[in-house]
Amino acid sequence: MLAPTRGSWEIVAVEKYWEHDLPERFGPMTTKELRQNLRRGSFVYPFLGIQLLAVIAMAVEFQIGDVETYTEWVGAMNFGLLGMSGPFWMVVTLICLLIMPLGGLVLMGQELEEGNHELLLLTHLDRWKVVLGKFFTLWGLCSLTFISLMPYVVVRYLLGSIEWWREASCSLSILGGSAILCAGAIGASSFKGLGARIGIMVLFLLSFVAGCFVPLAASAAMTKTCGVWYHLSAISSVICYTLLGLSLARSRLRLVVHAYEVKPSWMIVGLLVFTPFVIWMTTAFTGGYAGFVGLIGMAFVAIYADVTPKAPKWVTAPAPNVPKAGA
Repeated sequence: MLAPTRGSWEIVAVEKYWEHDLPERFGPMTTKELRQNLRRGSFVYPFLGIQLLAVIAMAVEFQIGDVETYTEWVGAMNFGLLGMSGPFWMVVTLICLLIMPLGGLVLMGQELEEGNHELLLLTHLDRWKVVLGKFFTLWGLCSLTFISLMPYVVVRYLLGSIEWWREASCSLSILGGSAILCAGAIGASSFKGLGARIGIMVLFLLSFVAGCFVPLAASAAMTKTCGVWYHLSAISSVICYTLLGLSLARSRLRLVVHAYEVKPSWMIVGLLVFTPFVIWMTTAFTGGYAGFVGLIGMAFVAIYADVTPKAPKWVTAPAPNVPKAGA
């Protein structure tokens, strides 16, 4: 029998008192993660550092003048746009899109290595709630840090010759990209060993680049602009790969794997390899316009690929085999 650990006691305490602390819609798992992360230096130091770096970047931009490189392809999820928009967006990309999301590479390990996940799943929490609690906390902290920089974005717009749609596109790219990297980092963190985590994270990033570049580039090329078809693919890219990353973490929380079942985590790893080919085929069949159909389809596959086996409602539970007294 597992001995109660610090994490298990904390989740029990949060379940009991969370309605008197944070809003009910947060849930006990999100509350637990928020409390832990807000006390860690992984949030405080990047938050303070990005404010200082943002001020320095703003001063550099005003000193050197025009810092943006012109391009016609202005749209969300165009990460090349971040590198062409001056030092300010480079700093934001470094902190909110790379450093903070990659902090998720340690999140699932603390639950799996100590056996906390088994105790969590004995409560009313299911696997999705455990994984989503970690995701919303990590992505929420990245988003909160980015939102704190909005005054700098407004100042750049008011004092410089900056297009509002370009600033909005960069903002959406940061939020969407950080969601994908947070999910991928959480999924990779569920594997044991630093080498395995790095390997899974590299595979996830390669799958993301290969799977999303083709529909985004094809839709932009067919319409000659980053229009409606392009942004449908951009939104679908965020949804698809966020769910793939979270499904990978969820698959590692299975308590029982039957002998006839494929190991759930390797099934999701196979999806990461297989997904780009499905997206490429969908993009080709739709003439380059609707690659988002393949992205949405693979998102549904990720959700239902690893379903917890449950008996039908009509099946009667077996009678308990309790020995009689005095037998």
